[in-house]
Amino acid sequence: MCMPEQHVYLNGEIVPADEARISVADAAFLHGASVFTTMLAHNGTVFRLERHLLRLMDTVRLFDLQVSATPQSLRAGTVELLTANGLSEARVRITLSPGPVGRDEPTTVITAAPLGEQPGWWYDKGITVIVSTFRQIPGSVTTGVKTGCYFPRVLARREAAAKGAQEALWFTSDNHLAEACFCNVFLVSAGVVRTPPPETPVLGGVVQQAVFEICRNAGMAYDARTPLTVNDMLAAEEIFLTASCAGIRPVVRVEAHDVGDGTPGPITRKIMAAYRDLLDAECPPKPEQGATP
Repeated sequence: MCMPEQHVYLNGEIVPADEARISVADAAFLHGASVFTTMLAHNGTVFRLERHLLRLMDTVRLFDLQVSATPQSLRAGTVELLTANGLSEARVRITLSPGPVGRDEPTTVITAAPLGEQPGWWYDKGITVIVSTFRQIPGSVTTGVKTGCYFPRVLARREAAAKGAQEALWFTSDNHLAEACFCNVFLVSAGVVRTPPPETPVLGGVVQQAVFEICRNAGMAYDARTPLTVNDMLAAEEIFLTASCAGIRPVVRVEAHDVGDGTPGPITRKIMAAYRDLLDAECPPKPEQGATP
């Protein structure tokens, strides 16, 4: 059985992926002058699409980026692309740039690829992280937002993989815990769920915000105001990471240091279960899909 040809959304049109073309003069290619968001489609619905679009357009305004896309066009394009590619479980990315330098032709790209199976042991047994040799610099214009200047993150993830780890934790130049390469980080200490404050600075994640809601609804204490140090990290009873496509992953080891007893902790497991329920509630199967297996 032949797989359907994959398509992308490019500047208002759905086109075959291998026919999509972007100018070599595009500012995203030349200068990393782009912003993006990566989202999870579950049962054919993007989880909290509106929050992703709000954050994306806030970043557009932050950099005064000249784009033609609107939340309405991006919303419609995302739905159209998921349908064209026949996807229900997918990784969706929107990328915006001002287009070719010197021309008023902004670039809008939406891609949607099968999510694929995430390794089950990530969630059952937990992952290992390292402390990156890179540092997050407070005051840097690209810190805490999603721009095309993500290559250091790729290098840090490569550094982690070379050491047999799945992610890398970033600290700031003044030694405060910030985030992972592509994830927000949480610690659990004395029953309190803690995460670095926004001004660290860190990206305000959509799943991160969902964890706050889960904590409030379950009556669990959480703290997103107190800066965190390496000592806080080493003393934590539990650690977990949050990201749109990877979901919530327990961290059981930071390099050679076991987190807690070296297994996913009870609070992390409770939050993971609540998040799965939240996904199913906000992105239920469509009638023609039937129940999710």
